[in-house]
Amino acid sequence: MENLKQPPGDTPLSKLINLIATLRGPDGCPWDRQQTPVKMVNYLLEETYELAEAIEENDPVHVREELGDVLFHIFFIAHLFSEKKAFGIEAVAETIIDKMVRRHPHVFGDKKVKDTDEIRKNWRAIKKKEQNDTPASSVLDSIPKKLPALMRAYRVSERAASTGFDWQDINGVLAKTDEEITEFKEALAQRDKNSDGPDEAAMEFGDILFTLVNVARFAKFHPETALTSAIAKFEGRFKQMEKNVAESNRSLDKISFSEMNRLWNDIKAEETDTEGFK
Repeated sequence: MENLKQPPGDTPLSKLINLIATLRGPDGCPWDRQQTPVKMVNYLLEETYELAEAIEENDPVHVREELGDVLFHIFFIAHLFSEKKAFGIEAVAETIIDKMVRRHPHVFGDKKVKDTDEIRKNWRAIKKKEQNDTPASSVLDSIPKKLPALMRAYRVSERAASTGFDWQDINGVLAKTDEEITEFKEALAQRDKNSDGPDEAAMEFGDILFTLVNVARFAKFHPETALTSAIAKFEGRFKQMEKNVAESNRSLDKISFSEMNRLWNDIKAEETDTEGFK
């Protein structure tokens, strides 16, 4: 095997910094030298999703690898800005340390809190005070527009609720969900008559999803996590159904829906017997 040179440095992080500098240097990699922050952020987003998947799988080895990929892209982007004399990775670390200390006065100061709800309230108050020098026109302005829709819906509803614009309890949100479903059914029934106008059914369906996001918020779980688990459960059952059918030398498209439905219910029943849930 070829003897590859290792980047200089006393610690893994300093070696990573030097590695990126070498890749960007005159004798480095042509591809790395062509990268810009705008280009790299797309790779960072991709790596972040791969990290999320590894965490969902609860595979420590895979998580460590994906964390490394994310770390590389963060350091790489910071290096691009250091080349422009804007800031370096040390400044990034100093900024987040200062922010975390400032936003945790109950840990690093004398502030007393009774529960996590009060911690979140204090966090929002501190953040609002920080933004006084550059006030946003809305409390929603700082929510990234590139967030996936479900995640962004949760953040938007959470931020709006922090101003007091919220239901009293989960029963109010559930009632609103029923109302939105009724409106969706009505829009769906009128769809053929209004084919030339905006798709009211799609808009009403969006309202259902947004309201369900608030149901999740009141129930104190994240809708993204819930949906991810539901997808994984469906995939597992579907693949098992494919396997069961393949064992009889058939494929799903060659059997009736009633048989598929029976197979599906059998798989659910097996899960209930072995795992205690449906």
